[in-house]
Amino acid sequence: MKQKEYTIRKRIAKHGENSIIVIPKLLRDELRPSTIVEINIKVLEEAE
Repeated sequence: MKQKEYTIRKRIAKHGENSIIVIPKLLRDELRPSTIVEINIKVLEEAE
């Protein structure tokens, strides 16, 4: 299988006590549950 690559810029969301990254609905079919992905995080702007 050919590797696919996506670049997403997101704000970190809050879900109860956790900080989360929400995957866009557009990628729902590509990134189904149990799909293994590699995530690299680059901080572009610090929260105040």
